[in-house]
Amino acid sequence: MEIANQTVPPGTRCYIDLPLPPLYTHTSVSMPIHVINGKRPGPILAVTAALHGDEINGIEIIRRLLESRRFNRLRGTLVTVPVVNVYGFLSGSRYLPDRRDLNRSFPGSRRGSMASRLANLFLNDVLKNATHVIDLHTGAAGRDNLPQIRYDFKSANEDIEQMAQAFNAPVILNSKPTKGTVRAAMGNAPYLLYEAGEALRFNEQAIRSGVRGLQNVMRTLEMIPPSPTESNTSTSRICTDSQWIRAPQSGILRSYKRLGSTVESGAVLGVVADPFGELEGEIISKNDGIVIGMTNNPLVHEGEALFHLGKVQDG
Repeated sequence: MEIANQTVPPGTRCYIDLPLPPLYTHTSVSMPIHVINGKRPGPILAVTAALHGDEINGIEIIRRLLESRRFNRLRGTLVTVPVVNVYGFLSGSRYLPDRRDLNRSFPGSRRGSMASRLANLFLNDVLKNATHVIDLHTGAAGRDNLPQIRYDFKSANEDIEQMAQAFNAPVILNSKPTKGTVRAAMGNAPYLLYEAGEALRFNEQAIRSGVRGLQNVMRTLEMIPPSPTESNTSTSRICTDSQWIRAPQSGILRSYKRLGSTVESGAVLGVVADPFGELEGEIISKNDGIVIGMTNNPLVHEGEALFHLGKVQDG
């Protein structure tokens, strides 16, 4: 196994610091990579996190995943990158110092902007040899996501569908890749996007669901032995589409629903009122669905996204 120009022999672990451009203070910067190469050949699974520097749940998911003793019998190779956007992570920011979004800069270029160069390096030096990829994300600052797997149902192949079912997150959401993302750059390769929790906050449900899901996928890929206590039956709710319900007016939000709540068309999701409580506007669901994301900030302006509803597949 070779990654970032370093060879990792079978049956060994290796920590790799992939050199990145230094800070303007002349401080060295590197992308941390932890590789576990099994004694027997098999899939090469890359698990990545903090592509946005403030999305920290994935970092803890990877840390807990690496504690597993099952890797003593690993078949294939596990490549983990807990912090992709090191620059954003150092400043607690979603973005790079040039204010660009790394996950809108793929496939990148060796001679482009800072974001473009980092994207190109990550794609070609880290993900190039991966047979399967799972990318860990969270909601933006002030927005919380129910643990969910996202992929494009229309273009997905059997491998992607198998991985998604095995992960067994509470929700599987049909979602087309946005231009410039890793997901778009990977094409039809076996790639899953995991969304859970909120930026700059640890969410125990999101972390446990992520660790359990990764282990489920590795069992399905026969990278680690099966568990006698784990069921192979997926309980994920399938959402074919989703929409954001927005604030009807500016004011202070009182939410009546929580993440994971099932709602019916016409249900009141919450109320937005002025500070005196005189002008109140109800937030009405126009469709049946499940709350897969919501704002945590009660101070809202008219038009702000408040509740993300997933349309659950019939049957």
